[in-house]
Amino acid sequence: MKLVRFEENDLFEADIHEATVVTLFLLSSVNLKLRPKLLKDLEPGTRIVSNTFDMGDWKPDKQVSMDWRTVYLYTVTEQAKAEYGGK
Repeated sequence: MKLVRFEENDLFEADIHEATVVTLFLLSSVNLKLRPKLLKDLEPGTRIVSNTFDMGDWKPDKQVSMDWRTVYLYTVTEQAKAEYGGK
């Protein structure tokens, strides 16, 4: 059973529709450019975990600070798809 898959690919072109958890360590500016793809391609219930950098005006479900960094947890929902998917 394969639970994890690592890919070396163009993040804007990668086929991510089967993912149930996506982890990111990208600058906020890149997160914002990637956000529409994440919300378009991922099913509701999929979790997105971002290390250090947030997703702009999309408020995280949870955030935890440790030392100098913060980890943000987002869950894809139909509301998030409608509100943030087109930006």
